[in-house]
Amino acid sequence: MKVRFDRELCQGHNRCYILAPELFDTDDEGYAVLRVEGNVPPDLEEKARLAADNCPEFAIEIEDDATDG
Repeated sequence: MKVRFDRELCQGHNRCYILAPELFDTDDEGYAVLRVEGNVPPDLEEKARLAADNCPEFAIEIEDDATDG
């Protein structure tokens, strides 16, 4: 799983940082910053989904590596 973050959509609500500080940080202006590049560690996948589901601006997208068939 990978996390895609669109900085242009971010409005600085910081729900992602509150829910998944292992995956997100904030910059000096209070906007989110993605802390992980590449694949999300398996133990943080649920937090990544939670952050994406709670972003009011839909600035976070989850990209699954494989589709279950």
